[in-house]
Amino acid sequence: MSLLGNLIWLIFGGFFAGLGYIIGGIGLCLTVVGIPFGVQSIKLGLINFAPFGKEVVESRQAWSPLAILFNIIWAVLFGWEIALIHLTSAIILTLTVVGIPFARQHLKLLPVALLPFGRTLA
Repeated sequence: MSLLGNLIWLIFGGFFAGLGYIIGGIGLCLTVVGIPFGVQSIKLGLINFAPFGKEVVESRQAWSPLAILFNIIWAVLFGWEIALIHLTSAIILTLTVVGIPFARQHLKLLPVALLPFGRTLA
C-alpha cells in the first residue's frame, strides 16, 4: 500500500515539491552560512519523494543547543512558510474522502518542515 501511495503522491505533486526543496537547498549551499540549512532542505526534498510508510524520528541531538538555535533560525526564515503550506494542503485534501491519506502525509511532514534539525522520517 505504501508503494501505491508514494506513486500517487509523486504523480500529483510530490515529485515537484521534492525537486523544489532540493533546488532551494542547492541554492542555500552556495553560501558558507547557508550550508547547514541547504543540507536540511535537500533532506526534506528526499523525504518528500516517499513519505508513505515512514514515521518521524528524533535523533539524540534534536535538543542540543546548536540544533535548537538552527531550528529557531530555520523556523523564522523558512520553516513557518513551509509548515503553513503543508497545513493548508492538509486542510484542502481533508475536504475530500480520497485526499485524507495524503492529508495525513502532509501533517506528518509538518513538524519535520518546521524543525528539521534532529528530525527525519524513517
